[in-house]
Amino acid sequence: MAFITQFTRRALLASAMALAAVPALAREAQPDTSFTIAVLPDTQNYMDYTHQKAEGFPFDANEMFFAQMQYVADNLESAGGDIAFVTSLGDVWQHQTLAMDPGHEARGFKSVPNPIFGAHFAPTPKVHAIEMPAAKKGFEIIAGKVPFSVVPGNHDYDAMWTDANHPPAAKINPKDLTTIGMLHPGGLSNFKSVFGAETPFFKGKPWYVASNDGGADSAQIFEAGGYRFLHIGLQFDAPNSSLEWAAKVVAQYPGLPTIVSTHDYMDQNGRREANPLIDAHAVDPEDNNPEMVWQKFISQHDQIFLVLCGHQHGQAMRVDRNKFGHNVYQVLADYQDRGQSALDAGVKPIPGWGPTGIGDGWLRLMRFDLGAEKPAIHVKTFSTHYKKLSGDTPDYAKWYRPHEQPKMTDDQFMAADDFVIDLGDFRQRFDRTAKVAR
Repeated sequence: MAFITQFTRRALLASAMALAAVPALAREAQPDTSFTIAVLPDTQNYMDYTHQKAEGFPFDANEMFFAQMQYVADNLESAGGDIAFVTSLGDVWQHQTLAMDPGHEARGFKSVPNPIFGAHFAPTPKVHAIEMPAAKKGFEIIAGKVPFSVVPGNHDYDAMWTDANHPPAAKINPKDLTTIGMLHPGGLSNFKSVFGAETPFFKGKPWYVASNDGGADSAQIFEAGGYRFLHIGLQFDAPNSSLEWAAKVVAQYPGLPTIVSTHDYMDQNGRREANPLIDAHAVDPEDNNPEMVWQKFISQHDQIFLVLCGHQHGQAMRVDRNKFGHNVYQVLADYQDRGQSALDAGVKPIPGWGPTGIGDGWLRLMRFDLGAEKPAIHVKTFSTHYKKLSGDTPDYAKWYRPHEQPKMTDDQFMAADDFVIDLGDFRQRFDRTAKVAR
């Protein structure tokens, strides 16, 4: 018996070695039931022209963005990794080029001076010379290799002024945002010149299936984990015309599990409330605030199961049932205020505000495991600058919690950046209509 066992072990080992020697493409294909979506929130501080060596900053912050994009490129499915889709949540760059866009001027909108915003967000030609080219260079690293989406955040508009109907208070308190005045964005010529539907990034790409307003709203289809997914990107505080367009896209691709990315949707406490510094519906009734986007569009379409957003500094998640009784998972991530890298370089904190926000290389990696007994999304937060996951960074909570979530414990804060979303009935909800034919 000992001889037989030993022989059997040798035979099994030889068989395993022979199988390993067979080229991967020659083996029987195994079902691929997992993949990752890379989420890039609010990259504006990397692109900010004042955060570059040419302006006297100790390092070129845009190099941190390029490193993020290279990490994504190196881990794409096409490169042997598992990233199947990339979504950028807006505020790609920082500054604007106009005091007010012609469209809002024609409608009679007025601006007022603002001692805070006027000093930091005055129109500048360096948007065209430095910030937009850096953004384009970063996305060229992944262009042609993976389906991706970019939505405009408020900073990506041509103009952003203080609305005359919402002026700053006589005495500004940095800890009371309502005293600072309210910004009003307008014009998307800059954004469309880089990320519009007719740009080389998207024109003619089979996965870029629809657009609205020149590409300010867009739709993509990607295949991963054995399913076809529809992704819809909505512009900042999307107007009714955007929501009506998006509803038509959903109707055009019935049954596909659908993800929506937009810039402004949820705050750090999980509330669908606009930031008091910039509420597009408050200054222009043609635009919708986050709760209106939920009520008018997201809750009305059963195939939408996931919403991703940035804009409000920090991280949060909430789950609501749509009008059909199914869960919609809504996830906020925005790391723009993280400035430990600036402190490491000797940049002193801004009095009353804290460290100079850079982003510190943090991005979201959302790994879908659709073949597990319980389908789930494993959410991780990774810094391409520190080359660590949040959970492997000893000072993570010390660096960021006091500024982002002062009411949380350290454990709660860590859990907000490393968690699992139970997708529950995903297979029952989407199996019959969305599976990829093999």
